[in-house]
Amino acid sequence: MKKEHNLKKEYLEDIEEKGANDFSEASKLDKSTIPSEKHATSEEKLINELEGQRDFKPGSFNYKFVSLVAFSWSIFQLWVVVHPINDVFLRSFHLAFAVLLSYSLYPIIKAKSLRNKITWYDIVFTIVGVGGALYKWYAYNELAMRSGAWTQLDIVMGVIVVITVLEIARRVMGLPLPIVAIVFLLYDYFGPYMPDLIAHKADHLPILMGQMVLTTEGIYGVPLGVSASYVFLFVLFGALLDRAGAGEYFIKLAYTLLGRFDGGPAKASVAASGLMGMISGSSIANTVTVGTFTIPLMKRLGFPSHKAAAVEVSASVNGQLMPPIMGAAAFIMAEFLGLSYTEVIFAAFLPAFVCYFSLFFIVHLEAKKQGIKGEDPKVLGRAWPIFIKGIHFIIPILYLMYTLIILRQSAQSAAFNAIVLMMLIMVIQKPIHAFIKKEGITQAILISGFIDIGQGMINGAKAMIPIAAATAVAGIIVGSVTLTGIGLILTEVIAQLSHGYIILVLLFTAITSLILGMGLPTTANYIVMASLTAPVIMNLAAHNGYVIPMLAAHMFVFYFGILADDTPPVGLAAYAAAGIAKADPVKTGLQGFFYDIRTGLLPFMFFFNNKLLMIASVDKLNPDDPTKWVWVSNPLEIGIIFISALLGMFAFTSATQGWFVTKVNTIERLLLICVIPFAMQPQLIVNHLHYPNEYLSYLTAFAIYFLVYLMQKMKVKRAKTLRV
Repeated sequence: MKKEHNLKKEYLEDIEEKGANDFSEASKLDKSTIPSEKHATSEEKLINELEGQRDFKPGSFNYKFVSLVAFSWSIFQLWVVVHPINDVFLRSFHLAFAVLLSYSLYPIIKAKSLRNKITWYDIVFTIVGVGGALYKWYAYNELAMRSGAWTQLDIVMGVIVVITVLEIARRVMGLPLPIVAIVFLLYDYFGPYMPDLIAHKADHLPILMGQMVLTTEGIYGVPLGVSASYVFLFVLFGALLDRAGAGEYFIKLAYTLLGRFDGGPAKASVAASGLMGMISGSSIANTVTVGTFTIPLMKRLGFPSHKAAAVEVSASVNGQLMPPIMGAAAFIMAEFLGLSYTEVIFAAFLPAFVCYFSLFFIVHLEAKKQGIKGEDPKVLGRAWPIFIKGIHFIIPILYLMYTLIILRQSAQSAAFNAIVLMMLIMVIQKPIHAFIKKEGITQAILISGFIDIGQGMINGAKAMIPIAAATAVAGIIVGSVTLTGIGLILTEVIAQLSHGYIILVLLFTAITSLILGMGLPTTANYIVMASLTAPVIMNLAAHNGYVIPMLAAHMFVFYFGILADDTPPVGLAAYAAAGIAKADPVKTGLQGFFYDIRTGLLPFMFFFNNKLLMIASVDKLNPDDPTKWVWVSNPLEIGIIFISALLGMFAFTSATQGWFVTKVNTIERLLLICVIPFAMQPQLIVNHLHYPNEYLSYLTAFAIYFLVYLMQKMKVKRAKTLRV
């Protein structure tokens, strides 16, 4: 373990030095938008180390084998878009690829001796596991003919698939998710022996395996189907974009634009992480990619180590909220609710940007509190040349959003078309760059784009392993909920514990999501909580007279699942950032969580004020029917809602951070807290304070906020007078 720690330390020191050096001279900012191989390798090694992957020597047989399998997986996923196949076949092959790569890349235990070799028992596990995963494809017609009358072979293969899925999840993500799934399986089987409140009819092994494996209710259900149909394509698009050099381009552009302001590197970190979040669904990868550059810069300008790391963690974790790529959970949400992915993006738009702008404000307040200035504008260089050099990275992102939002193409078609465009850009960008610089276009330059495409496809497949494993195991939990009817049981239990108060139900759900999220990835956390608590929230909300769309309940769970990524003591993103900053990971996690309290406020706000999700009204008789929702479409109204929500979040941020123009006192803090309901819950004010309309509530919020601003300015003026 000591040797592994030293190895990780070397990687961290290498990338920190690289990050500090890359921005030490402004003249270097506009020389290239293509990341160096050395830096990319350091990042990849660190991410592999944090995630427990094997580290094969480039050129070795194992390295080539894994690369070939990963590349083949990407080719297969692209091929099935052009030549669609049966959904069951697609899920079966998707799982088989995930099993093969999981056993190849993740050792049975995290030991130094197993980091660069595949053992004989890994090969055995792989053959058995892949065979089990493909059984549904192989025996598809026979299984359909004897549905319910399963043979002994069917049951055995079902058990193999369940064990395989649990094992790859354990290797890839650790014990928590498999333990949760095993608890559900035990509950399925031993239902009659449970207390009366949670007891259910016994389920024999054939019934259990039929539910979990042999039908499409469990492992081969909706979560794995979404992973195979949609998520892979978006992850692949992000991997190609990153391989092309978009990651470093976003970092350099953000730093050049924002570095001159107070706390400039921290603001650049927020902007770059938000941009990276648009193309990446991984908070750890986001933290490492952006943090290696921005954290050393924040420290150099005066940010304490743990705060520099915490800013990066908060920005990177919140990156999963940013459309158009919001991680696998958002795609599964769309499938659960019967919505298009475009509608999920539409609903997520305002909260995501409110969240990010308020994080900018937090960074600004921290810089003001500590007197941290920005970089000298003279040494930053010009942003325009950098923007122009990398504008081709923005084109596929805009094209993806255009096809999703304007043309309303399916998520699958939009992602596929964006991937094709991205590949074309990767092929031509280096030859065009060489031509503009009047350099010779060599054979190496001509083929470099194809090499980058190949590596991007390999990276995309590797990034899909945790998602495929998580969705497969989450299918066990979804299947259990369907099989046992535990959702109805849980409704009764939570109703008794909360005494029917919807606020207590929401608090219980939030706390449970945070606790589960300490061990579960965001996708699995969302699936568990959405399957168990979202229906409970809806039932109790209706019982209390609240007409809430099902989307609001699912978004509530989604937000708290994301927050868990930096919840101490387990948040891996906090550990990654703390390692780069050489800070205490628990202290970093606590600080990051403190910054993210504002993100925890948002779900409560949009649950009771659906206009924050751009839902104008809901049919009282059919709140879970998306055809009965009326979306906010007036641009002026959307602008008012956004600005008012931002005002409420700024007020909440100042109240929790204890700073506005200067340090806030108790009265100012209370006034700032009063801004929140007027700005973010206007309907509550209309109903209880008998305001004539919501706009007067918004004006009241602005008046109180401006009053506090004047009080703060007067305080600063008095302080200056006394000093004189």
